Amino acid sequence: MPPTLAAVLAVLTVVVILAVIHVPLGSWIHRVFTSPTHTRVERLIYRLTGVDPDAEQRWGVYAVSVLAFSGVSILLLWGLILAQPLLPFSQGRSMNVDTALNTAVSFVTNTNWQSYAGEAGAGYLLQALGLTVQNFVSAAVGLAVAIAVVRGLTREHTDRLGNFWVDLTRGTLRVLLPLSVIAAIALVACGVIQNLDEPVTITTIGGGTQVLQGGLVASQEAIKELGTNGGGFFNANSAYPFENPNGVSNLIEIVLMLAIPSALPYSYGLMVKDRRQGATIAAVMAVLGFGAMAALTALEVAGGSLEGKEQRFGTAWSAIFASATTSTSTGAVNAMHESLQPLSGGVALLNMMLGELSPGGVGTGLYSMLVMVVLAVFVAGLMVGRTPELLGKSIGRREITLAALAMLITPTLVLLGTGTALLVPTSRHAMLASGPHGLSEMLYAFTSAANNNGSAFAGLSADQPFLNLALAACMLFGRFVPIVAMLALAGGLSRQGRRPVTAGTMPTHSASFAGFLLAIILVVAGLTYFPSLALGPIAEALS
Repeated sequence: MPPTLAAVLAVLTVVVILAVIHVPLGSWIHRVFTSPTHTRVERLIYRLTGVDPDAEQRWGVYAVSVLAFSGVSILLLWGLILAQPLLPFSQGRSMNVDTALNTAVSFVTNTNWQSYAGEAGAGYLLQALGLTVQNFVSAAVGLAVAIAVVRGLTREHTDRLGNFWVDLTRGTLRVLLPLSVIAAIALVACGVIQNLDEPVTITTIGGGTQVLQGGLVASQEAIKELGTNGGGFFNANSAYPFENPNGVSNLIEIVLMLAIPSALPYSYGLMVKDRRQGATIAAVMAVLGFGAMAALTALEVAGGSLEGKEQRFGTAWSAIFASATTSTSTGAVNAMHESLQPLSGGVALLNMMLGELSPGGVGTGLYSMLVMVVLAVFVAGLMVGRTPELLGKSIGRREITLAALAMLITPTLVLLGTGTALLVPTSRHAMLASGPHGLSEMLYAFTSAANNNGSAFAGLSADQPFLNLALAACMLFGRFVPIVAMLALAGGLSRQGRRPVTAGTMPTHSASFAGFLLAIILVVAGLTYFPSLALGPIAEALS
């Protein structure tokens, strides 16, 4: 089969699978967060933790709950990592203080950037009790915030957005856990390992030796992809045969990354009682996501290079994985992004620079897209001389200020962090390459951290104090500033009444609005990042 035709069929396979699961998965998520009843297990958890599941929270209390839970999680995980040498199943592994802090922040913020080699830095207990647990709850935090933001759009004359602890529990137990169990079983059937075997040294065909690691890999692999987390059990991540052994497991992992984020627009449409609103967002996400996937795949197939790619996947499926992992906040890799063609690496960068809303991370993709919807409504209202409205709610100075804060914090962190790192000798010397490609290495690192992605250009040796702390700061601010801003925005909208639809109301479900929203996203990202892209991947491609 010609490579181009194979690539087209590969992309279409992913499109068809996501289209099939879009409605049932979106409907299920809607039912989970609108059901008035609590399960017995949930009620037991609420009793043990002292939570009143029927008491709702103001946006400020909801935000403090998110920050408190995440802050305690960072401290506990940091302590667990530092105590690892004293724990069972550690296999003698450890991390220094700054690497441990970077790792704790990374997994709690759903970034899963790894400055350490997976099998060399984390033992079985830390992988299972620390990292896998955070894969679940960090994804559930993003999902909870997205649902709270949508509630702010749907409610009137109230200052309540729901209960964070209830949303966190339901997202974990009713959405992420059952899907992860099914996915883990499927991955084990494909050959992904799931054991507690000690490392084994074997003699290779060439007469050398190699250490084969065991571990609870399938269970972590399932939630790392489903929760758009991305941290690899092994240093080679999803390029390692024990994590991703064949084409079937590769397809499963790609679908897992995209499943929940691409289904959430349907949940949104059901929650706002207008499925056309969800369809509009889904359409814009699809154009951005599959457009980037097609572009990246076409560039790699045309380039014909197998450098940094696994033979069992080939060029097309490596490119599709690279696009899926950067258009979500996953960051898992089945090929080395350092070895992508210059413009292909630029597409991967642009996926993250757009804010990872095509379709983005679990929850984060939806509320990031709603930021752009607010901005598009505001700009369109100014252009036609109408009061900007979204679902009958006025978009005024407070709303646009909060939306702008949520939107601008990430590029600020990316550009300021990259520029500062290039001035610091220790971080500058950590780059493998120089010139445009060296700039791309550093730009990619800070783009990945600030957008809570976690993938990397492998040429950057990031495990050093300055980069560990600087990237950790980007992860924290990139995660929690938008969350607080969006909850504040939702809290203000929930207090408003709903204006009736009139002839002067601008529809936000039409094809023209979808086109305008798409243009706003591309123009904002283009104006913000084009100079850095021009000096990095574009300059490398032209050289």
